[in-house]
Amino acid sequence: MKIVFMGTPDFAVPSLQKLFEEGYDVAAVVTQPDKQKGRGMKLSFSPVKEVALQKGVEILQPEKIKNNPEFLNRLKEINPDVIVVAAYGKILPEEVLTLPKYGCINVHASLLPKYRGAAPINWAIINGEKETGITTMLMDKGLDTGDMLIKKSIHILEEDDAETLHDKLSRLGAEVLIETLKALEKGTLIPVKQREEEASYSPILTKEMGHIDWNKTAEEIRNLIRGMKPWPGCYTFYEDKMLKIWKGEIVEYNGNEENGTVLKSKGDLIVKCDKDALKIVEIQQEGSKKMGIREYLIGHNIPEGTIFR
Repeated sequence: MKIVFMGTPDFAVPSLQKLFEEGYDVAAVVTQPDKQKGRGMKLSFSPVKEVALQKGVEILQPEKIKNNPEFLNRLKEINPDVIVVAAYGKILPEEVLTLPKYGCINVHASLLPKYRGAAPINWAIINGEKETGITTMLMDKGLDTGDMLIKKSIHILEEDDAETLHDKLSRLGAEVLIETLKALEKGTLIPVKQREEEASYSPILTKEMGHIDWNKTAEEIRNLIRGMKPWPGCYTFYEDKMLKIWKGEIVEYNGNEENGTVLKSKGDLIVKCDKDALKIVEIQQEGSKKMGIREYLIGHNIPEGTIFR
């Protein structure tokens, strides 16, 4: 089968690499335009483009794909049997969705119809899910609403955060993609409609979402910290200074202090929550580096009874 691959970030890389390993004819790779990054504003390629350059395949980087005759005509010239999409970052117009013989297949990082949308890995952790997975689906005009093809689930471990889960799911996504394409070639795929009543959404993350509300339970706050890593990160305020909290542990506690009160600050930093308390393990003060809590407390005095906001 002749394939056009559409993807941009690290999540998509294992899927693209797996296509090459399995000997598929990747005729072209479509990825987001290069961006200027860093202090020197150097031009930066997407992770997917880096792989495509190594493999010497045609790379297309349209600024827009809707109402773009030049891009559409090039896709028609390539005439792919299937378009594979993994975290490309733009909604595909109908003229692209209907162009390939077998349609467009998306590698989505959730067990659809749960967690449609932009940040399924993060929200699964934030909401305390115990499992998630990969769903391949036939794309339609909706947001992750197409018919499901193959699903594979994995457990979310207590020590998982959005970074570790991202890496596990990106590798699983590559495996499920190949399984899907092989079934497509054999004609054994059976598309399954999504049940709308079971659907949920995972909206794009914002920095404001990382502001810790100490009126939530310690478990909810710990899940938020895990789910917001590495971006945007979770934070609280102490004397108008922003403290980023990168890792925390739940401590049983049933006192009646105000939520957000520092219960212990010698050796450990423990903060009261609505239920239980959070022991902060890794912290970063504004303008400083990330560090373990004991190292941080050697140079910073936070009196017990202080209230984090």
